[in-house]
Amino acid sequence: METIHTADQVFVTWAAEPIENGAVVVVRNRIGAVGTYDDLRARFPRARQRTWPGTLGPARVHDGPLPDAPSPRERVHAVLKLGATAILDQHADSPELRAAAERNDVVVLPGTARKPAIVQAGRADLAVFDETGACIATVCAGRLVHRRK
Repeated sequence: METIHTADQVFVTWAAEPIENGAVVVVRNRIGAVGTYDDLRARFPRARQRTWPGTLGPARVHDGPLPDAPSPRERVHAVLKLGATAILDQHADSPELRAAAERNDVVVLPGTARKPAIVQAGRADLAVFDETGACIATVCAGRLVHRRK
C-alpha cells in the first residue's frame, strides 16, 4: 500500500530549499516519489494520506552515544523518538544493542555519519519536526515507529 506523507514544507536534505506544500510517497519500505502534494495526489490517487504539522525531511543519523534507558530496546526507541533511524557503529557497543537496532530496522553505520537525504527508490526513513525542533513522528523503513501525541 502507498502512503503519502505531507507537510507544509518537505526537505529532500535539511540543507536544501524546502518544497512548499510538499509530499513524499512511501511504497512499502522505499521512497516512491517526492514533490508537491497536488502532483503526488494526482499520480497516486489511491494512496492513504498522513498530514503532518511542521516540517518533514530525511530521518537523522544519531551520531553520539545512545540515550540511557533500562534496556537496549528502550535505548533504540529513544533514538527513534529523536527522529533518527541510523546510529554509528562505535555507539552500538554491545551485541544486545545491535540486535535491538536490527529488530527495529535501525541502520548501524560504520565510521562517520552520512548526510541523510530523501532519494527516489531509497529507504523510506523520514522525520517530522515542529517549530521548536522536537520530533513529532519518525518513519523507519516505511513504518511509522514514533508519533508524539
